[in-house]
Formats: sequence, structure tokens, C-alpha cells
Amino acid sequence: MSQIPISSERTIVSLKMLVDLARSAAGLTFHKRAIRAKQSGGYISRFKGRGMEFDETRLYQAGDDIRSIDWRVTARTGKTHTKIFREERERPIFISVDQRATMQFATRGVFKSVLAAKLAALLAWTAHHHGDRIGGQLFFDNHCYELKPQNGKQAVLHFLNALVKAHPPRPPSKGGEFSNLNDLESVLNRLVHHVRPSSLVYIISDFRGLTAQSETLLAKLAKHCDVVLMFVYDELEQHLPTAGQYRFTQNEQNVIIDASAKQSFDYHQRFSDKQQHLQQLAKQRNMIFISVNTQADPLACLKI
Repeated sequence: MSQIPISSERTIVSLKMLVDLARSAAGLTFHKRAIRAKQSGGYISRFKGRGMEFDETRLYQAGDDIRSIDWRVTARTGKTHTKIFREERERPIFISVDQRATMQFATRGVFKSVLAAKLAALLAWTAHHHGDRIGGQLFFDNHCYELKPQNGKQAVLHFLNALVKAHPPRPPSKGGEFSNLNDLESVLNRLVHHVRPSSLVYIISDFRGLTAQSETLLAKLAKHCDVVLMFVYDELEQHLPTAGQYRFTQNEQNVIIDASAKQSFDYHQRFSDKQQHLQQLAKQRNMIFISVNTQADPLACLKI
């Protein structure tokens, strides 16, 4: 793993940075208040039924599902036998991470994109420690990349590698699904169609471009999954500096902001309205809402 300067860790995600979070995640638990699925993760039920893992074959009993008949054993012994399965109670954890241009920003702490990656990595390692499957969605200004939930350390490392390699125009397609898109609605629509019912879904974003249709899609997702909204923001997005003129630069583009008292108040009010709207939406749809600024400790944000 290559080393990067400490100063760059505020703007760039490295694989070492995300791998090193594995130990920190060992004591984390998921947001149980949102969990209403029957799956509890990390164990196999003692109850026997039509699950995912084969357990044994026994003589057919009245009431057994004929679809479970083991025809090979039945033919060999001359007596009808039934396959018995152990029900797996692992829960898919799906992490959607916003990596659009608006996330490549901060005036304090780290870039929103870096904070989002750290939060996602901690959640992925937590899923691994609990024996849950981990899957994800990385979305950008013009494309989206999904990884199907899988078990094991390799699944976590695959997810972390995708986070690190997020900036090229097209992430590696191995083990994932790539598509073009152009707005938050498209992202959430894909999320609704890709996430398995009863999954625990984390959406880490600044939620720029949230529309009424986007909210409808979130509500649809929350009907079948447990959803946690993690709203990432920078202090400057909440409050303008004290009165005066300020120049901001992005590549070769310069913007001058005149921070008068009235503009500062209106600016803060718009941010506050957005935050409250998201919080109210989460409450109405039985979702959890967490607000995180770029100076926050990602580990502390996830501790319950």
C-alpha cells in the first residue's frame, strides 16, 4: 500500500486509510432502532426449514414440502427422503456513497468525499465483524457503480478498493454493475431496484438535488428496508463567514461572495430548512437521520 502525505489525507482516500479502520470498527454496532427485519445477523437459526444452507436428509414426513424431496436418496433407498435446510439469518448491509463533485469540498476538517469514504469503510468493517453481507453503491455526477452484497473480508476489500478508485471516469466492472445517470433521482431509483428487501441501507450524501420524486423513492425504499440517512456537510455550507467579500476558486473558476448580514441570515436559513426537511422526512418514513460535518470524528458519529 502506497503512503500519501498527511496533508493529502484531507482530500484523498487511500486504501491503507480505509483498511486501518478495521480495528476501530470492532466495537461498533448498527443502528438497531431502525431494524425491523427478522434477520439478526451473525448466526444460523436452530429452526429447520427452507433456508439457504443444506443440513441433512431424513425420511419424508406428512406435511413436508414435496419440492424438498431428495430424489437421488429416494431412488437409492426405495424410501422417500426430504432435504432439510438450516435457515441463514444474516442481513445484507448496503452502503450508498455520494462521490459527486459537490462532495469534493471542505473548508475545515476533511473533504466531504473523504469523510463519506471513512464512514462507509467503518460500516463495511462492522458488517464483516458481525458476519453480515456487505454491498454498496458509489454514485458520481454521470455514472453509478453497484456491488452485490457478499460475505467475507474479500467483499469488504473489494468495496474499499472501489472507494479508492472512485475518481476515474469508470470504476472497474469486475463484480459490480455500471450505469450512466445524471441526477439523484436516477441514483435512488437504481437503489430501490438493487437493494434486497429487509436490508439495512446507509445513504451517505450531501443530498444535493433532492426532489419530490427523490423523496418518493426514499419512502418506497423505507417500506421494505431499514434506512439510515447520513447528511454530510461543511461548516461553510451552514454559515457564511463574517461580513465582507470572499473569493472561492475551483480549478480555473473564481466566485466572489459578498457576505452581508442579510445574505448570511438567508443563507443559513436555507441550510437549516434543508436539514430540518431531511430530518422530518426521515421521521415520517421511519428512517434514521444523522447529521455529520467535515470536522467530525467518523467513529464517534457511528457509536450508538
